[in-house]
Amino acid sequence: MSIVNMSREQIEGGLATARKNVAIPSETVRVIFAPNHIDEKNFKETCRIYSRLQKDDYETVVVVESSPKNQRKKLPMPSHKVFKTPLGEVAVNDKLRNEFCDEDDDFFIDDEAYHKRMSLYDQLMMLQCSLDDFSVVSIQITDEEPAIVKELAYVLEEVLASSPALIVICCDLSKKFNQEFGRVSEFIKQEKFSGLMNYLNSGESRINGIGSFVAGVLISKAWGLRIEFQADEDSGFESVNLLSGFAEMTRHHIFEK
Repeated sequence: MSIVNMSREQIEGGLATARKNVAIPSETVRVIFAPNHIDEKNFKETCRIYSRLQKDDYETVVVVESSPKNQRKKLPMPSHKVFKTPLGEVAVNDKLRNEFCDEDDDFFIDDEAYHKRMSLYDQLMMLQCSLDDFSVVSIQITDEEPAIVKELAYVLEEVLASSPALIVICCDLSKKFNQEFGRVSEFIKQEKFSGLMNYLNSGESRINGIGSFVAGVLISKAWGLRIEFQADEDSGFESVNLLSGFAEMTRHHIFEK
């Protein structure tokens, strides 16, 4: 069952269960790595990641996902004023969306890549049960060339550095590709970002949403965040996402409200 068919009570119950096993965070999460689509198979692990969020820590959430190729715009953002889920409407942060367009020529307010099964809607269901009040900006990557990924990472890093914002990165890597996960983790641990970019460019990766993932890593490292992956490898499901995780930094180094 997809999360879009779950009730608020079911989602909040999953989050509450997950919080029982999470110590009160002394750090602020700035980036989440979440599966592209959330269902009963990865719901538990996704709740574990989202349970780290504090309800009033963020004013805006930027959801980044890779999108079908062959689109004219490299980094399109849907023109919607609100996004609607079964749990209600979430307003779009139009000011921030326009600021992204002003920062770089590859950002466009454009609906060509928009579709109703975007990862955005799955993440919004989790966010509506995790945060009190927030606005959102949806960004789609239609070209995962290293230059575009680096541009995306740079703009988000610069614009959101001192803002009370959360970035949600949508990406998946099945547990059957554990060897690849080890290789990618080693790039991150040793901060070999040129190696990571070469890997992105090689076309060899099994990561679904590799452009989004690499952008999330680059932003996290630019902000000095600690990245932690917390896949639920004991769940028994083949669809376990090895990239489920978050990036956090000590609270006083982030932003002041």
